[in-house]
Amino acid sequence: MNRIALRAIVVAMAALTFAAHAAATDADGDDPLVLDATAIKEAGIVVDVAALRTSVDRISAPGEVKADAYATAIVSPRVASQVVARRVRLGDDVKAGQPLVALSSVEVAETQGQLIVASQDWARVAALGPQAVSARRYNEALVQRDQAKAKLRAYGLSDGQIARLIQRGSSAADGSFELLAPQSGRVTTDEFVVGERVEPGRVLLTLAAEASVWVEARLAPGVAAQVRPDADVSIVSNGRTFAGRIVQRSHRTDEKTRTVALRIRVPNEDDMLHPGELVEARIAIASRTRELAVPAAAIVLLGNQPTVFVRGKRAGQFEPLPVETGDTHDGWTAVTQGLKAGTPYVSQGAFSLKARMLRSQLGDD
Repeated sequence: MNRIALRAIVVAMAALTFAAHAAATDADGDDPLVLDATAIKEAGIVVDVAALRTSVDRISAPGEVKADAYATAIVSPRVASQVVARRVRLGDDVKAGQPLVALSSVEVAETQGQLIVASQDWARVAALGPQAVSARRYNEALVQRDQAKAKLRAYGLSDGQIARLIQRGSSAADGSFELLAPQSGRVTTDEFVVGERVEPGRVLLTLAAEASVWVEARLAPGVAAQVRPDADVSIVSNGRTFAGRIVQRSHRTDEKTRTVALRIRVPNEDDMLHPGELVEARIAIASRTRELAVPAAAIVLLGNQPTVFVRGKRAGQFEPLPVETGDTHDGWTAVTQGLKAGTPYVSQGAFSLKARMLRSQLGDD
């Protein structure tokens, strides 16, 4: 017996069962699928009209969560220094301008001393005014002070740190200074120990704003060419689904994997995704023919037969209707047989109706 004939027999048997059940309940006037307005509301039943939908083909690709490089900053000294103290630890959330690490440098000490002397000299010259001193002397004092300030800025000191240094005077010219957070974010790397001597450019910390992350998915070149820039993207991780948006498609094929990288930006306000995690990227690539589809929750199994509930002839009456189903995408299941477009059906609350039927049958038994 072929599959088509077997399917027809199953559908016919299910229909006879439902018809017998309907006849029995009509006979005793206690149909479990006839509900008043209150019962319909309590059961959470929602009736919609079956309609055609445009389904979307999706491809799945492995992906890796990465920090959003456009929202990431590294913290490193600009002058040879020694680490004096740690102000934050790995995993800490910091604000822009917050001290991160205290350093000490001989070169910074020399420049701090130069700034204090130049500032004091400028204060005297400025008090006398350009009328009392030569223009050259006046400009030299101003330039020396500004050059010392600029040099400290080049070493990484902020204007606030420089202003406090000038206020404290010579006692503060000890070469100590702090590296401040260039942005708000989380400390994601922490590669130093107190007492260590560090050279200019050595990365001490990395700050990442994790309100959004990148997912790098890798596709075969032929598949990547089918992906539109505005394609709908879903990221699946640990059973949860996150909406994403394509921000970049690489124009270079990786020589080792022969794949093309697709960069997807994913909002991460709940902090559920972290760099290094492996995820699945589901990417829409094309539209198929329009087909009849209903929410997956609208379909229940009765006697191992997929079934939807449709509105009956009487007010508040619902009837089970056997159907044949196709693929499920984004929570919608295609219906290939049994349900016609324009038919009112139960889109929410089908399980409640199924439970009422089963309880009624158990009571009859």
